[in-house]
Amino acid sequence: MVLLCTIVARMCCFALVLGFLGPRIAFVWVWLATARVDLAFNGGFWVPLAGMLFLPWTSLVYVFAWAPVGGVSALGWVFVGIGLLLDIATYSSRAAQRRYESAPA
Repeated sequence: MVLLCTIVARMCCFALVLGFLGPRIAFVWVWLATARVDLAFNGGFWVPLAGMLFLPWTSLVYVFAWAPVGGVSALGWVFVGIGLLLDIATYSSRAAQRRYESAPA
């Protein structure tokens, strides 16, 4: 039983790290490799940087949903909302992980 708990705790930790760093790494890659971030945020620097730091899933999905001609479509806003839900889930999973680690066995 103890072995199973340690395996679950390690997998949960891995999922947390992946959920925390994954969208930020992808956002930096898109920012450096393409012009989509500059176009989607009108060439700004601080708003995409803040988005990458605080709402990475939402910012990443916004960049992919943004179109040069019409901005973000209605379906694109649905995906941006899903990105926001992913950000909320990422932040709440860290709090759940802390509670899980501090719970008596």
